[in-house]
Amino acid sequence: MTEEELYYTLALCKVEGIGCIMGRRLIDYFGSAKEVLSASPKELIQVSNVGTILLEKLSKKNIYEKAEVELKHIQANHLSPIYYKAPHFPFLLNQCVDAPILMFSSVPSIDWTNRKVISIIGTRYPSSRGVAFCKTLIEDLKVYNPIIVSGLAYGIDVSAHQAALDHGLTTFAVLGNPLNTVYPESHLRIAQTMEQQGGGLLSEFWISDRIERENFIQRNRIVAGLSQATIVIESAIKGGSMSTVTFANDYNRDVFAVPGRTDDAMSAGCNELIRTNRAQLLTSAANIVETLNWDRVEQKKKVIQPELFVDLSGDEEKVYNYLKENSRDLLDLIALGVELPIYKVSSTLLNLELKGLVRPLPGKYFELL
Repeated sequence: MTEEELYYTLALCKVEGIGCIMGRRLIDYFGSAKEVLSASPKELIQVSNVGTILLEKLSKKNIYEKAEVELKHIQANHLSPIYYKAPHFPFLLNQCVDAPILMFSSVPSIDWTNRKVISIIGTRYPSSRGVAFCKTLIEDLKVYNPIIVSGLAYGIDVSAHQAALDHGLTTFAVLGNPLNTVYPESHLRIAQTMEQQGGGLLSEFWISDRIERENFIQRNRIVAGLSQATIVIESAIKGGSMSTVTFANDYNRDVFAVPGRTDDAMSAGCNELIRTNRAQLLTSAANIVETLNWDRVEQKKKVIQPELFVDLSGDEEKVYNYLKENSRDLLDLIALGVELPIYKVSSTLLNLELKGLVRPLPGKYFELL
């Protein structure tokens, strides 16, 4: 991202009334923030939900002064801006309608593409059981080399970051404050270690932004959006983690919760999430691996010589030849293609599977090996 592109993007983001959704809509329509700010009122009004009030605010010149000040802050603090149109913007987060237009990183941006990413969150006041479960979970997942995301807060957050570092995993903290400050300050050392091991700090907040309570709820959507799944270790019924779960549910991401005793206040949130089907029960790393298909290994297709299978029955040969031509298909479509009843095709596929010629796939698909 050039300095000019960053400058105009900062200016657009500072227009009152333009949030992430409207800002993205305008940039997608005109091509860049500079083109948005250069557009005429007649052109702007063509964009959905742009009215006279927003037109007036787009014309205010103080947005450029604010952008210039922030640009100097970014340069002085050696921050790396991450633009939502850049190829290294986190892929999963970019699928969220309210993802930031700009984020800032304490380190040069990494490539999030095709990476396994999970968020681990929980109470600031965990039990020894909760901390131990967090450490064991990450140790068991290290073979899959996931990126561990959390919020650098006391309790489960910092335990997750430390466990990730202990096992050589990349870990990022999403902050609810600007990146010129580490909060809490006592976690500065671990933040520096995260940067040294390929991770770091992320935030959408400007250096000039005030630190407010609402910021931490706002950042929770990024914690959820970055990840394939959000894991709640321990949480009170009204704990801050519950807002992250709401975002994850809204984004249609997997959520896991560790169950606890019914009389334990710090397990009440997890138990309620499981009871109301807002989260899956989590007892071990295997639950995550299975649900997210991390253990799926692409099998090398065997080269099959048709003349080797002279013992196929008539129905088996029909189904086999159909799959040889189509590679894979749904059970219903296979039955239509070979003009046989579904029950007969089902038993035929089972016979072919036992002979090592066919394998079933999720969703009633079948594939020729």
